Amino acid sequence: MMHVQVLCCNGMNTTLRPFRATALSGGLACVLVLAWLLAGAAPVRAQTASVAPPPITTDLNRRPVLRFLTDSDYPPFNYTDEDGTLTGFNVDLARSLCLELGATCDIKPRPWAELIPSLRRGEADAVIAGHAISARTLAQVDFSDRYFHLPGRFVGRRDQPAVDITPEGLYGKRIGVARGTAHEAYLRAFFRDSAIVSFDNPDHAREAIVGQQVDYVFDDGVSLVFWANRTASRECCELRGGPFLEPRFFGDGMAIAVAKSDPQVRVQINAALKRVRSSGRYEELLLRYFPARLF
Repeated sequence: MMHVQVLCCNGMNTTLRPFRATALSGGLACVLVLAWLLAGAAPVRAQTASVAPPPITTDLNRRPVLRFLTDSDYPPFNYTDEDGTLTGFNVDLARSLCLELGATCDIKPRPWAELIPSLRRGEADAVIAGHAISARTLAQVDFSDRYFHLPGRFVGRRDQPAVDITPEGLYGKRIGVARGTAHEAYLRAFFRDSAIVSFDNPDHAREAIVGQQVDYVFDDGVSLVFWANRTASRECCELRGGPFLEPRFFGDGMAIAVAKSDPQVRVQINAALKRVRSSGRYEELLLRYFPARLF
């Protein structure tokens, strides 16, 4: 049902007067009434202003400070720099969320094993330390929306021509991978026509591509991007192809842990995460802490 409203120039609403048509024939009256309504409705639609997105709902009287916990030994996500300052992607992301929420950030490090127990005891509002969502942790805490994914990535030798990083493009190619990992399982499920070469650990697979024993290595994208850009790779290799984000193999990504007893903080953090992404701040943080695009 459409409601018709006339706006006066002073901004006050007026009441529509009934159209008087007693002196007109019934058909002509209907035509004039219809024309009058259509002519009057158009300006109303033109004057309707766009609705701004609602602000983030916060209760800063109750929560002037947002307390985060993290650990200090997981670079580049959270670590202590040479000056003893807690820093990293997770730490700066937490600060950005606090800025969006208009709250002061209190970020403290704890050993990994103490993070979730401390949250459950009410010693923090949230934990941002690279937790993957699992059935075990979901039984203890709630999680925000995902803020980071851990993609599988390929590296290939720089001196080899580029090919499509697909099962067809890597037909017959030798791919090194760490034995018993999700990355090996993914290759055996989708790259069956490649020559999959398993190694005891990721370091051995990377040494094999440096020594030209394999053509590609498939592994965790975060560790590969740092390896390819450091001296250990001897500048042999570079990322090839796009990210592989199959949750069945590589999980649902990282999320911020919050207490089940405090659902409001989860709503606030999710709203702030959306704002950080839409503002471009999230992309800035990725470029600051990672030497190449991961996604």
